[in-house]
Amino acid sequence: MANNEITFDNLPEAVGYLIKEIGEIKEIMSQQRKPPQSKRLPIGIDDACRIVGKAKSTIYVLVQKRLIPCCKVGKKLYFYEDELLDWIATGRKKSIAETKNQLETQIYQGIRRQPRKIKF
Repeated sequence: MANNEITFDNLPEAVGYLIKEIGEIKEIMSQQRKPPQSKRLPIGIDDACRIVGKAKSTIYVLVQKRLIPCCKVGKKLYFYEDELLDWIATGRKKSIAETKNQLETQIYQGIRRQPRKIKF
């Protein structure tokens, strides 16, 4: 609609234009919507062993030391797959190139290593 002035004569054209624009906006919004997340279902120790790639005894030791995210109901252990994958990702060691880049940025920013605190 090239004419911004709405009169009684061009009112049906303006309404049609607005309906078309609203339809386009709804279509864009429906494309950008995230799909609804499914419920997080807990998995057992066997599945956790498969995801982490460790033996059952190792998983039990990690749970005992509270190093791996888990839920304990009674005598059963439950895990969430997304939490295990996040746990694995946070434990990733940096490559030599990443460490070098981090040290260079610290040098250029003037950040020094903090002195160790002595425990008495």
